[in-house]
Amino acid sequence: MQIAALAGGVGASKLLWGLYRAPEVQANPQNVTIIVNTGDDLEMHGLTICPDLDIVTYTLAGLVNPATGWGIDQDTFATLEYLGKYGRQTWFNLGDRDLATHIHRTDLLRHGSTLARCADVIRTALGVRSRILPMSNDRVRTQIETSQGTLPFQDYLVKHRAVPKISGIRFEGVESARPAAGVLEALDKADAIIICPSNPLISIGPILAVRGVREVLVHRRAHVIAVCPIVGGASLKGPSDKMMSEMGLEVSAAGVAHLYRDIASTLVIDEVDADRRGAIEKAGLSVEVTRTVMRTDEDKERLAQFVLGVARKAGVAAHA
Repeated sequence: MQIAALAGGVGASKLLWGLYRAPEVQANPQNVTIIVNTGDDLEMHGLTICPDLDIVTYTLAGLVNPATGWGIDQDTFATLEYLGKYGRQTWFNLGDRDLATHIHRTDLLRHGSTLARCADVIRTALGVRSRILPMSNDRVRTQIETSQGTLPFQDYLVKHRAVPKISGIRFEGVESARPAAGVLEALDKADAIIICPSNPLISIGPILAVRGVREVLVHRRAHVIAVCPIVGGASLKGPSDKMMSEMGLEVSAAGVAHLYRDIASTLVIDEVDADRRGAIEKAGLSVEVTRTVMRTDEDKERLAQFVLGVARKAGVAAHA
């Protein structure tokens, strides 16, 4: 199968790791295209930092810190320590090896490379064989309207620990942003499109807001399978549940179904949410139930195989 996946950071990377290790994907890893959120990107210390792109790349390369789900395993922080001595901000953790990625990317961008080209150069150098694309080469920044004013997403999440109450979300620059080369083509040609278990508001939301992406997914809806990031009314990683609640959305698998009702035909939910099947089907999605919590490598591989099976079934139904 040709597979396209929409991804944020940590939650998505777990499923993608299992998918990447599936025998059918290992046989043809170039058949997988991962489209990654760049609304979380930021500029710090003169460098362009792309957290979600790096989390996905490091994970598939086998380099990610397993304790955090981000950064490089066993990295050191001597550079960050000395930046602090010079009075620079150190609230965003950047390891020494991780900084090499940001230095390399920033230099490539300064010499005319697109962000997509940078992503390709980095994933190739790290041995990742599936294609990883930013949602856009253009600058898009997620801004969170909060009780403490408007905050860039990383400031809200990391510096302020997602404490301020939110009242709105906007994607600065998305009106003029175009999808990176290959994004729409991958979505249009995919036998299956997987929406990873990422925050639907600030990880998948920016991707959907890029011109043309939602329209393609609406057209390809029969081939789109979403994996729910909410289990038992709570998010497994990050502030998805808090953000959905403060935005007036139902914090449940049914609430996620409502957000994806026009772009996905199937929602994969956890066993603990099986009683929400009726509400999800009422939103127009079919339901597949399995264990979606990924605590071990075996969990990741098992869920990936389950999603691939759902994708095959959806593909057969779409062509019937």
